[in-house]
This record gives sequence, C-alpha cells and structure tokens, in this order.
Amino acid sequence: MISVPYYDSEGNPGDPLEIDESVFGNIVKKRLLREAVLMYQASKRSGTACCKTRAQVAGSGIKPFRQKGTGRARQGSRHHSPHQRGGGVAWGPKPRDYSYSIPKKARREALKSAILSKLVDSQAKIIEKLEADKPGTTRFARILKNMEITGSCLVGLAEYNDNVYKSLRNMRKVSIDETRNFNAFDILRNGTLLLTMDALKMLQEAAKK
Repeated sequence: MISVPYYDSEGNPGDPLEIDESVFGNIVKKRLLREAVLMYQASKRSGTACCKTRAQVAGSGIKPFRQKGTGRARQGSRHHSPHQRGGGVAWGPKPRDYSYSIPKKARREALKSAILSKLVDSQAKIIEKLEADKPGTTRFARILKNMEITGSCLVGLAEYNDNVYKSLRNMRKVSIDETRNFNAFDILRNGTLLLTMDALKMLQEAAKK
C-alpha cells in the first residue's frame, strides 16, 4: 500500500489515503514510459521544413544560351536549376507528419505506470472535491498554497466543471483536464498530480479493466 496525502475541499490536510499499488501494475515500466513519451512528443511535432523545387522557384524560364555550339553543358533555364544560385533545391525537405502510434494496450499500461510513478515518488495528492459556484482564481490559489503545491501541477477531474476550469486555467503552471483524457506524457511533464476522490476512483476502475 502507498500512503498519499489527503486534503479536504479547502486544502486542509487530513489522514493520509492508502492506495493499493497493484491496481496500477505494481512496478513502473520505465521503458514503456519512454516509448509513450516519444510517441506523444512526435505527435506534437510540426514538420514545417520546406524547400522550393525548381518548379516552384520564381524567375525567368528563358534558355540562357543556345543548345549547341558553345562547348558548354546544355542549360534549360537560368533561375530554376538546382546548381544555379537561387535555384530550386533538389530532394529538399517537405512538410511531413512525424506522428506514429503504439498499441492501445501499451498506451493504457503506460498511463498506469505514469500514475504509479507519481504515487511512488510522493508527487501525487488527493483532494476531497473541487467545486465552485462561480469562477474565482483567488480561492483556488489559496487551496493550492495550503497544499504546498508551488510548481507545475496537473489537476484531474472526474467530469468537466466549467467554474473550476475557468478558475484554474489562468494559473501559471497549472493544467486541468478530465481523467478520461489523461495520457502518460501529460502526467509525467507536470511536477504534481492532483486528483479529486471521484477522479481517483475513475482511474482505479479504468486500470482494472
């Protein structure tokens, strides 16, 4: 069992919560986590490198000199040829898609390992609930301060709450999302994982499937 800090809805500490690590796979699969992180990073990469070919270069297409009788190699155009200054690029890069996918089962196992790593490294905190009658960043900033969360943080909710989302989205280094949208990369890139009780139960139920 792993002991995880537990707080009430205002960020006041309570008795630690005991979580069974076997639900999330017992061991952190570091190699699988690396593969998952590389996949998500590749998916975010935008392949924008682009060179113009000779067909796309602006300039005159006039023949620079006659075909025969000059003793020089024949030339079709002065401004388009790759070997001419300002000409098109031969076999240059073009926009491409760097994304790839690992099996769905591997992604699920990577997510479980990412959650387990946060629990093992004491980088996870559980809060009773996060609710708000209206958007207000000040109250939630006070809650996070009471919980001693100062660095980057990923807040996990069981379901979307508009007021909570609007209250947290303006806070520096704080990300918020529903647990159904979680992935290994988003969990690992944040220093602290903050989950509501309902969100934790949903993750545990999903991990058992």
